Amino acid sequence: MQRRIGETACSAATAIMKAEFANQKNANRDAETAEIRSVGKVVSQRNIRGKRAIRPGWNRVKSNANTKYDALFVLCDDTGFHPFKADIAMNTLAVSPLAPLLDRLFKQADAATSPAVAEMSRDERLRLMQSKTEYLNFYERMKDLWLPVSRETGHLLYMLARASNARSVVEFGTSFGISTLHLAAAVRDNGGGRIITTEFEPAKVARAKQHFAEGGLAELVEVRAGDALQTLASDLPDSIDLLLLDGAKSLYPEVLALVEARLRPGALIVADNADYSPDYLAHVRSPAAGYMSIPFADDVELSMRLA
Repeated sequence: MQRRIGETACSAATAIMKAEFANQKNANRDAETAEIRSVGKVVSQRNIRGKRAIRPGWNRVKSNANTKYDALFVLCDDTGFHPFKADIAMNTLAVSPLAPLLDRLFKQADAATSPAVAEMSRDERLRLMQSKTEYLNFYERMKDLWLPVSRETGHLLYMLARASNARSVVEFGTSFGISTLHLAAAVRDNGGGRIITTEFEPAKVARAKQHFAEGGLAELVEVRAGDALQTLASDLPDSIDLLLLDGAKSLYPEVLALVEARLRPGALIVADNADYSPDYLAHVRSPAAGYMSIPFADDVELSMRLA
């Protein structure tokens, strides 16, 4: 059955390629090419938009409308499909408009300052960061700071979402949208889905939405404005593949409790700066809680829902 599906996809894609090539016969042959190889039969054609081939085990192999060359790859031979190999990788992070956008946003985040935060002592910041009653006031005072994940953590989020084939993602703490962009890129490259992200600071909500539109990912992201204890209390997906915790550290246990029943077995939970939430760490590291959890890098706790 798998071979039959593969042969059908290959035949359909080949027909599409031939039709497009016929329509382009007067165009520059160097710019528009089609190749059909007897071994592997790698079929490629530039400038084909919106056409997809279905590959068992790989969801969708599709063109990326944001690359210079939109390409469709179908791999098939007498033994079935090979592991995916192509000259143009399906990595939305690496191409325009997202790659230059993220580079610009990280630089802006590095340059951001906050006089209100500078006036606070280290002890005061630590106290407010761990407060369950003053968190709204604390983060309102930090509204000028981007508080993004690191570049390395952004890449980690993309890799985890891709590896787990995440389609349903919940994020606590949008800020200016840098982490959301990494997750949305992975969801797009997985074939589509939905990201619910929440942020209480109105100015950050507006800027984040602009960034999602600029990155060409707005259709994948639902931004919920307000306190996460309210915005995530209802209307969640039945099954959640990945949860990112990157908002008020003191609320990590409460936010996890809101979505816990909807985390599918094998769902991943990424908690940034989790060391500031000892109650959260105690929960996910407890053998009775139903998680496997490890510290990852210097500031990330990576957990998996077992059942």
